[in-house]
Amino acid sequence: MKKILKITIYSLVISFSLFFINNVYTAGLQDAQKNIKPVASAVGAENVDVQDVVGVFLNAALTFVGLVFMVLMVYAGYLWMTAAGEEEQVKKSQKIIVGSIIGMVILLSSYAITVFISDLLNNSGL
Repeated sequence: MKKILKITIYSLVISFSLFFINNVYTAGLQDAQKNIKPVASAVGAENVDVQDVVGVFLNAALTFVGLVFMVLMVYAGYLWMTAAGEEEQVKKSQKIIVGSIIGMVILLSSYAITVFISDLLNNSGL
């Protein structure tokens, strides 16, 4: 029970910190928008928004994290299947699986909370 409470608290702290970091970074995006327009028109891209560039970066980062999650799950499954009755190797693979799932849940919940709150703030006009 203590471990679940710890994980919940950590995930909430990470979620809220990611939300506030997102607001801090986006506060300076308006200045970056002024700087990116001349560069974009020089290379032939007319309608470039900094928010779109950041969104592409975040999607790439989330894709990379999903790939790492998949590799860890395949590695843990391989360890488990080749354990041949060794309890130590089975426990190692179980730890990898549990850690991977916890990390993915924390990441996805923080992303979902950030998107939800950002949409609420954008729709309320704040």
